[in-house]
Amino acid sequence: MSKVLVAFFSASGTTKKLAKELAAQIGADVHEIIPEQIYTDADLNWMNKKSRSSVEMADKTFRPAVANKVADMNQYDVIFVGFPIWWYVAPTIVNTFLEQQSLAGKVVVPFATSGSSGMGNTNKELAPSCKGAILKEGKRFGAGAKASELKAWAEKYL
Repeated sequence: MSKVLVAFFSASGTTKKLAKELAAQIGADVHEIIPEQIYTDADLNWMNKKSRSSVEMADKTFRPAVANKVADMNQYDVIFVGFPIWWYVAPTIVNTFLEQQSLAGKVVVPFATSGSSGMGNTNKELAPSCKGAILKEGKRFGAGAKASELKAWAEKYL
């Protein structure tokens, strides 16, 4: 039986709710990816090209600092990584998180929340941050995804 982690970054709480439900459905541990500098509403204003999130996402090399770490990543075989879709990809803080881990031989499965945007280039953008891991194709869920839908999807990777 694989030891599973659901790690997530949530700017507004939508992804957090979904990640916790996913973890409950599959019996996984949970880790919230917390930025050193919490995002404010102004930071998240995607219509302002000078907002923090807009500036970060415009520079694909930018890596926002993560305030917390997973105590023992070695114990996990499968890591579900959740996040909201920003500019058709994962927020760059997700890259920061992945790059700080030893992922060799682990299965990494992204999942995202979005009102309408698909996964876009998410895997292409995450692949360089998942050195040595087996990166699976991710899935986007709406905020109202049912527990049974999450469980059925996740069980394919366990």
